Amino acid sequence: MAQKKIITKKSLDFFEKYLNNAAPTGYEWEGQKLWMEYLKPYVDTFITDTYGTAVGVINPEAEYKVVIEGHSDEISWYVNYITDNGLIYVIRNGGSDHQIAPSKWVNIHTKNGIVKGVFGWPAIHTRKSGKEEPPKLDNIFIDVGAKDKKGVEEMGVHVGCVITYPDEFHVLNKDKFVCRAIDNRVGGFMVAEVARLLKENKKKLPFGLYITNSVQEEIGLRGAQMIAEKIQPNVAIVTDVCHDTTTPMIEKKVQGDTEIGAGPVISYAPAVQNKLRERIIETAEKKKIPFQRMAASRSTGTDTDAFAYSNSGVASALISLPLRYMHTTVETVHRDDVENVIRLIYETLLTVKSGETFSYFD
Repeated sequence: MAQKKIITKKSLDFFEKYLNNAAPTGYEWEGQKLWMEYLKPYVDTFITDTYGTAVGVINPEAEYKVVIEGHSDEISWYVNYITDNGLIYVIRNGGSDHQIAPSKWVNIHTKNGIVKGVFGWPAIHTRKSGKEEPPKLDNIFIDVGAKDKKGVEEMGVHVGCVITYPDEFHVLNKDKFVCRAIDNRVGGFMVAEVARLLKENKKKLPFGLYITNSVQEEIGLRGAQMIAEKIQPNVAIVTDVCHDTTTPMIEKKVQGDTEIGAGPVISYAPAVQNKLRERIIETAEKKKIPFQRMAASRSTGTDTDAFAYSNSGVASALISLPLRYMHTTVETVHRDDVENVIRLIYETLLTVKSGETFSYFD
């Protein structure tokens, strides 16, 4: 018998609106407001911090605290230099991909609103065959249609303005979600859906649940680092994206073997607490939730690392969503995987008892 669908029309409408809203690293708060508005019926209260991380809390008085977490920011660019003839050179805000920039539309965020621009590129006719310059950080540039530097500045554009791509949400072949910023607003969406299911199914948890949407992951897990100190949790289950390695030009011997549609990906890494990870695997097996495995070498590169090494050590684990074309404007995930990550976090939470240490020495 097929499992009941989790994602409703209301939740999908929110997901689309949430993805389409720009929330680059350091400028996440408008997206956070949308997320908090959606989450509000399912939590008792909210915590926010100075840099914009938002946390919905269930059972805020409980001493034992469990975090489920995604991150809210997306990669972007900054205006770095404006030439005398009105062209704009950029630097990264997070891991923005210089190779996909040429011929893309951009939104430059100013105090006066959005200024449109394009990443220009020399025509194929003007390039030397066999000696073509690839797109690089020092040769990609934005044209906003201004004649000179003064014209750019009169539009409200200055050094430090943040730049995002305007690409919006689409459903591909009925069951693939495609958008920029799925990494990792899908994480915030999935943990919010866990909170919704807990409320709708009238589940009473024996601990405080902290549904956390961190900022600034893309530049070094900084939001998670800050909020971990504030919450001081006992357990953290983090969700982020990982690579679908079945598409061309990816080496499975290096990147592992994971694909969209085959289920959530459970990580092995020094930061992943083994007993908590085994609890997640046991839950997946018991509830017949498909899953995949992935090994990290030194670190997961996700907010898991920030939570794990905070507060003298927090039992932490990572459940990833396989994704194609990371850090492009066409990031692609499978609807079934999104639902199964939600299901796996939800079912795992129902196994956690107040006071559990997950200690190897108990």
